[in-house]
Amino acid sequence: MSNYTKLPAILLLEDGTVYHGKAAGKIGTTTGEICFNTGMTGYQEIFTDPSYFGQIMVTTNAHIGNYGTSEEEIESNQIQIAGLVCKNYSVPFSRKLAKESIQGYFQDGNLVGISDVDTRALVRHIRNKGAMNAIISSEIVDIDILKAKLKEVPSMEGLELSTQVSTKQAYYFGDENARYRVAVLDLGVKKNILRNFYDRDVYVKVFPAKTSFSEMESWAPDGYFISNGPGDPAAMPYALETVKEILKADKPMFGICLGHQLLALANDIRTEKMFNGHRGINHPVKNIIADRCEITSQNHGFGVVADDVRSSDTVEITHINLNDKSIEGIRVKGKKAFSVQYHPESSPGPHDSRYLFDDFAAMLTA
Repeated sequence: MSNYTKLPAILLLEDGTVYHGKAAGKIGTTTGEICFNTGMTGYQEIFTDPSYFGQIMVTTNAHIGNYGTSEEEIESNQIQIAGLVCKNYSVPFSRKLAKESIQGYFQDGNLVGISDVDTRALVRHIRNKGAMNAIISSEIVDIDILKAKLKEVPSMEGLELSTQVSTKQAYYFGDENARYRVAVLDLGVKKNILRNFYDRDVYVKVFPAKTSFSEMESWAPDGYFISNGPGDPAAMPYALETVKEILKADKPMFGICLGHQLLALANDIRTEKMFNGHRGINHPVKNIIADRCEITSQNHGFGVVADDVRSSDTVEITHINLNDKSIEGIRVKGKKAFSVQYHPESSPGPHDSRYLFDDFAAMLTA
């Protein structure tokens, strides 16, 4: 177990609100957009999800760290969140499968956090005030200095971040003798998405974010997958152009989260920054095509403009969020192209939406 001393730490929000707590992880200072996740398990998957790049995560579950960390539960090659805010930070852990404490994991990953914060009060504040930037420090106690540093942090709106988390070199995943081949445009892809393709006899080649359609097409894939990822979809003209070319070539295409937003933009549907976003593993979504509901895993701070979707001549709605009626899924009329805003590959769960990978695999043979 790593050495751990509960030094004082400060969380300062963009609106001037201050929370005092104890240091968690590496001693230091970090900034980012603050958000919260309502999941009661799967914290390591959250920490390593590239879609959270540049964000300070507030966990609403009271205990973080109690089941340790394991290499099998990471979604990328490193910690992606910019910082952590939690209530009870447990360095001792009690799971046989775990290899390391959360404190050791954070120190190795250079992650700065704060614990012993009233996260229920904090979440209520964020819900009322909306998304905003924040700073955590366990080394600076002067609020004026922290305010000055926080003013330098750019807004998430307008930020292009996928190139910072995407692979630098193309790589393969799965069995090269599999039945299907899918080209994955990596905008921040999660490992469990690749595992779900593997489970359906799909061999994938994962391409860097700025790869052109022609370069991916030279591999002769049966279909294309546009991944999840961080940042503002409207700030990604390179990926938008690729999606448009895939549509023009009439190739099978499946998008998740950021991929969903890009498919919408490619059909002249605007995207927008959400007041709080959706982050958790208990969001109810209705598949209006199949007339059934599913509990979903979600992580997004941007969404598609519902009125644009409803008035579109090129796409139709397939899924809606039962909490706020936001658009959770679309498909392009007359083409083999569809997308969802949520995460059907969800790990540790729920698994209600994994049928979407089956639907895409079926498209590859049609």
